[in-house]
Amino acid sequence: MTQHGKINYVEFPACDLLATKSFFSEAFGWTFTDFGPDYTAFSDQGLDGGFFRADQFADTANGSALIVLFSDSLEQTEINVRQTGGKIVKPIFEFPGGRRFHFTEPSGNEFAVWSDK
Repeated sequence: MTQHGKINYVEFPACDLLATKSFFSEAFGWTFTDFGPDYTAFSDQGLDGGFFRADQFADTANGSALIVLFSDSLEQTEINVRQTGGKIVKPIFEFPGGRRFHFTEPSGNEFAVWSDK
């Protein structure tokens, strides 16, 4: 149910929509719906969203918000990210409440993955 004032959707730039879709499909099992050649959407991933064709990318060094995914097996997720074309930009580290790592996907957007284990 959509609630007034709550975050409802998130969009990311992507210079290579096909590579970005392939990465998230293979690494995390996401599915996509294309809306023309310049936009693809994902749903049921905790928050719905999409990728639009653009030359920019989102990373924390440039002040972007950081989207953090959850994993039941942080090390296996890191292996999946590496094997499917992601680049680890901050290796696994501990923080109060768990551990996490940061990566960029093929279009350069930065994400993180955390686990409480």
